[in-house]
Amino acid sequence: MREADRESRSELLPAKLPALGPPSPPVACEARERVAPLLEESGLTAGRDFNLAFSPERVDPGRTDFTLRNTPKVVGGLTEACAERALALYGLVCDEVLRVSSPEAAELTKLLENIFRSVNIALVNELAMLTDRMGIDIWEVVDAAATKPYGFMRFEPGPGMGGHCLPVDPFYLSWRAREFDMTTEFIELAGKVNQQMPYHCVAKAQRALNDRGLSVKGARVTVVGVSYKPGMGDIRESPALKIISLLRELGADVCYHDPHVPSLTEFSLQSTSLEEALVDADLALIVTAHPSVDHELLARSASVVLDLRGVTSTSGAPNVVRL
Repeated sequence: MREADRESRSELLPAKLPALGPPSPPVACEARERVAPLLEESGLTAGRDFNLAFSPERVDPGRTDFTLRNTPKVVGGLTEACAERALALYGLVCDEVLRVSSPEAAELTKLLENIFRSVNIALVNELAMLTDRMGIDIWEVVDAAATKPYGFMRFEPGPGMGGHCLPVDPFYLSWRAREFDMTTEFIELAGKVNQQMPYHCVAKAQRALNDRGLSVKGARVTVVGVSYKPGMGDIRESPALKIISLLRELGADVCYHDPHVPSLTEFSLQSTSLEEALVDADLALIVTAHPSVDHELLARSASVVLDLRGVTSTSGAPNVVRL
C-alpha cells in the first residue's frame, strides 16, 4: 500500500480502539428484578418455596397457522427446579419447548425477535424514502430482490410500526443498554426511522393532492384501515393515528373506514361505510390493508388513492400513487 493511501486511510480510523474489559455480570431481568421481589413479599423465597420462570409471548395476532401449540416455546427458569417445572407445564400444551439458561436469556430472545423485525422494516422504509426521491418503484425492487433463494428475507415498507411490542422493545433494550455504558445506536436508529414514516406518508399525501391542484387544507381525506395490523381491530401505536393527527393539523377534513374499528374516540370519529367514506373524497389513503376491503375496487372508484401497503399493484389505475 502506498504511503499516501495509508495516511488517507488512517484518517478514517479512530486513534485508539477502546479497551474491552471483562464482561459484566448478568443483569437482573424483569422476572428476577421485579416479579420475584413482589412475590417474595409474602415471605416465601423464589426458587425454594415457589418456582419462577420466564417464557416470552410468541403470537402473531390474526394468524391461525401458528398457534400456542405448534410455535416453539422458549423457557428460562430462575433455578434448575424452576426450569424443570416450567418445561413440564408448557410441555402439556406445546409441541416443542426450548429451554435456555436463564430468564434473562429468555427475555432477550423476545427482544431480539422484535428488534430483528424493527431493524429490517426500518431498512426497507428508509429505502422507500430514498427511492421516492430517485423516482424508483420500491415495490418493484422488493419483488425482484425476493426472488433470490438465499441470503435475503422479504420485508415490505409501510407507514410505520404498531402494536404493543415492535414500537416499544427497541427503545426498552436501548434504555437497558445504558446501564452498561453502551449506546445501541443501530437499534435506536431503526426506531427513529420507523417513527418518521407517518411524516413521510403525510408528505406524500400533500404531493398527491398538490399534483392535482389541491391543497391539503380543506381537502377531504379518507383513511382506509386504522388498526395497526390487517384483519384485527387493535389500534395500539397504530401509525394511522399519527397520520390522522398530522392531516388534521394541516387542515384536512378526515374520515375513515375500518370494519374492525367502529370508533376513534380521541378524534371523535366513527367508521363509515367505504361507499360513504369515498363520497366527495379528494384522497383515499390506504394505511392498513384489511382482507375484507376490495382495494382494487377502491382504486377504480376513488378520485386519488395513496397506497401505503402495495395492495393496488395490479390495478394499473392512473389515479393511484404508491409509497
